[in-house]
Amino acid sequence: MDLTKIISISGKPGLYKLVSQAKGGFIVEDLDKGKKTSISAQNNVSLLENVAIYGVSEEFPLKDVFTKIYNKENGGACISHKESGASLRKYMEEVLPEYDESRVYDSDLKKLFQWYNILQAKGLVTPEPETEEVAEEETSEEKPKAKKTKAKKED
Repeated sequence: MDLTKIISISGKPGLYKLVSQAKGGFIVEDLDKGKKTSISAQNNVSLLENVAIYGVSEEFPLKDVFTKIYNKENGGACISHKESGASLRKYMEEVLPEYDESRVYDSDLKKLFQWYNILQAKGLVTPEPETEEVAEEETSEEKPKAKKTKAKKED
């Protein structure tokens, strides 16, 4: 899942994709309506790649939380952001039991689930492939190391 060009603009609903840079701002595309518009560099924007959910012992990047929701829902949509705060918290407990209830507000959960459903509807939510480190460790454990032999030089 690539969230590097997906942004949220403060004061505007929904999510936007960065298309290009313009004089004094950016060209963005509304993910819901598909309309392109320009925004000023003065606007407060958040890259979804840099957003995290507070946990009890650590912060969880948004793409990891989206992956957990994706796995829970088998790639389908999640709970509606219009549900009650209690329903949203119960659902979040099922997805990420380690989240910090005291620092994650109902409004944060509403945004989280709304964003997930927007991205899922556009086919932008996909499970994360294994990281290279994990894949390298597994392959090195499976394959026995070959012994190096020196070839004799004939004159």
